[in-house]
Order: sequence, then structure tokens, then C-alpha cells
Amino acid sequence: MSMRKRRIAQKWWRYRRCICECLDIFSMTERESCTFSHIFPHFHNPAANLIRVYCKREDRETVMQTPYKNRIILHVDMDSFFASVEVRERPKLRGKPVVVGADPKGGAGRGVVSTCSYEAREYGVRSGMPISQAFQLCPHAAFLPVNLKLYHEVSANVMETMGRYAEKIQQVSVDEAYLDISSAESFEAAEAIARDIMDEIREDEHITCSVGIAPNKVVAKIASDFRKPEGLTVVKPGEVQAFLDPMPVTKIPGIGKKTKERLTSIGISTISDLAAADIQELISIFGKSGIRMHGLACGTDEGEVEDRGERKSIAREVTFLEDTSDRDLIFKTGESLAEDDCMRLIERGFCCRTVTVKIRYTGFVTKTKAHTLEHFTDDPAVIRRCAATLLSEVLEEKSVRLIGVKLSNFESGETRQATIDEFGK
Repeated sequence: MSMRKRRIAQKWWRYRRCICECLDIFSMTERESCTFSHIFPHFHNPAANLIRVYCKREDRETVMQTPYKNRIILHVDMDSFFASVEVRERPKLRGKPVVVGADPKGGAGRGVVSTCSYEAREYGVRSGMPISQAFQLCPHAAFLPVNLKLYHEVSANVMETMGRYAEKIQQVSVDEAYLDISSAESFEAAEAIARDIMDEIREDEHITCSVGIAPNKVVAKIASDFRKPEGLTVVKPGEVQAFLDPMPVTKIPGIGKKTKERLTSIGISTISDLAAADIQELISIFGKSGIRMHGLACGTDEGEVEDRGERKSIAREVTFLEDTSDRDLIFKTGESLAEDDCMRLIERGFCCRTVTVKIRYTGFVTKTKAHTLEHFTDDPAVIRRCAATLLSEVLEEKSVRLIGVKLSNFESGETRQATIDEFGK
């Protein structure tokens, strides 16, 4: 066994003993029926994190059955992204029709509209429309060229913000992403997280987004478009079919104009019609796609949020149910978050050098402070102490709304040079 694996095994057994001691307070009957929230009702409780952080998935399920009762997926979609960024850069354009795309050349341009503001949409302008047609519909709009470099910079900032709130994040385009926040364990908690994401993006980037929350990706995506702009729609497991039924079939991702026409020809115009359709007939017309369409119409989607690419940081944040000035609670929560980040670091086989803490006070005043360690580490005690020190330096005598801990500046734990302190362990 390598030195690294031996160290991880030692940590696992040490914390496993502590977990068992915590669970001794429950009778066997209680233990078989309890959930994570029953055992430790407060998220900040360090003992709770020992189970969630140091247990492997199968061990967590053995200790307390399924840790998360529901899948909870967020779909975050920026509102008129390119146009919103341009308006941010040019405040005088706020409230006016803005079209981003090719040069209209007085109505003779040959390109298309990349995106447009909601004010331009009131005149019938749409993404993908010929720029000449957009000029005819709204000649007084501000027509701006595409600035991809700027949009990608803003997108990177937005994705980093979202990544701090989720176990997994899947960016599917420059302006939208899926987040798996099943660890929130309730749709009420998920809604609070979504509002924090929306608030932080608005505060930091001065643009808005819409969010859909649902038990799966497809319903979350449909929900994010339900109340645009700057809308938040929550669809709980028991509400999925009622939410989908009255919508036109084109609301299902992947059903375009041609598929709609074929469905209309057999009497299907709404999602309710599609859900009630004979699946054999759908297969005879659309092949295997008919099965998929029928499943989506019934609100079924098993697609996982796929965390693509190597993460440059690992972070966890918690928004308190009520703003608090309880220093003991704040420090215990910070310790809990540091432990959580550390185990995710170990699971990915990395060590880190930089620890950052973040505090948001009442009124959305945000403070952050970072420290870069002398050596790369994955030691929970070292990371916990560093986070506590940073927290003590940045914490003011104010009520706190949110606290976060981030680890960054990674190096692979398998290839790094061992420190002298590790020899003899």
C-alpha cells in the first residue's frame, strides 16, 4: 500500500470510530429508520460531517440508508446573456432595445441575430433571425457586434459562482448549466440556494439569470424558462405532471418544428397528449426517439449531471436560515465546510495550497480572505486550522448571512513530493 493510501486508510478508521460513537446514542430501531437530518438536525454539526465527509457512499448508506431522499437539480439560464453583458458595459442602453449580432448595414446586412434584449423582443426580434429582418422590425435598436472574449470572461465568473453551491455542475453552453444540489435534501432549502445564486450573480456581475428546480434535468430546464426574465420556478416531485401537461410539445428539449408537425398530424399538440399517446404508435413513427419523447412527456429523465473538465477549486457555502452573530455557530459551520471540502479534495486525489474563506453579512456585504500554505496538503487538521484563522481575521461584529470555504491551487497527490513530516508515519 502506498504512503498516501495508508494515510487515507488511517484517517478513515479514525473517523469511523468517531461515527460509531456518535451513533451509539440511537437504539437499533431508531438507527434503521433515521435519516441524516434526524441524526443531526443542524448542518453545522461537525459530527454530522464526519458521516457525510469521511464515509464512502456505500458506507454512508449502511450507516443511515439513503443520504438524500430526492434528486434535486437546478438549471440556471442567464437572461439574454450577450445583450445583458453589453448593457452592463453601456448603462445608457438600459431599458432600450439592443441587438447583438452581425452589422445590419442599414437593412442590407447578411448575418443573423445572436441575441437581443427583452425590449427588442417586444418588436418581434428573435435570436437566429436574419439581421436585415431585425433592422426592419426595430431600426432604432442599438446594433452591437459580438464580443466573445468578454462573454467568456463573464461566463467563467458566473460558472465559478455556481460551482460553489453544488456537488456537481455541468456547463452546457456559455450561458447555462445544470447543478446537482441533492445534498440540500429539501426543495425548500434548494430554493434558498437558488435565490443566493441569483443574488450573487446580480451583485457581482450586474446581470440576471432564471432558475428552474426539479427532480431531473429536463423538467428543471423547462422550469427555468417558465418565468423569464429573473424567474425562479420550483417543481416538486409530486407536481411534475401537472406542471408539464398544459404545455405545447415544443417545450420538451429536442422537439423542433418538424417533429411538432408530425406529432400534430396524429393529434398530439400538448405534453399531456404526448404522455397519453400509444407508445407503440410513437415507436412506429419516430423509432427509439418515440420512447424517449414519451418518457420526457411523463416527466421521466434519468440523465445525471456530468461534471465535465478538471475543477480548479473546491468550495462549499452555507446560507443560514436566519442571519446570525453567534460566533460559536459561525466557527463550527466553517470547520464543517472545511472538513467537507477536504474529503472532496481527497476523493479527487489532489492536495491544495490555498484556502479561502468568504463571509456575507446582512445587506449582502461580502468579505473574502485567502492564505497560501507553505506546502501542498490534504490534511483536514491543517486546512481546518487555516480556515479558522482566516475566519477570525475577517469576521466582524455583524450578523452573518452566508459563510463559505474554498480550496484551490491544486497538485496531484500521487505525484507531489512528500514533506519530511510524512516520513515515519
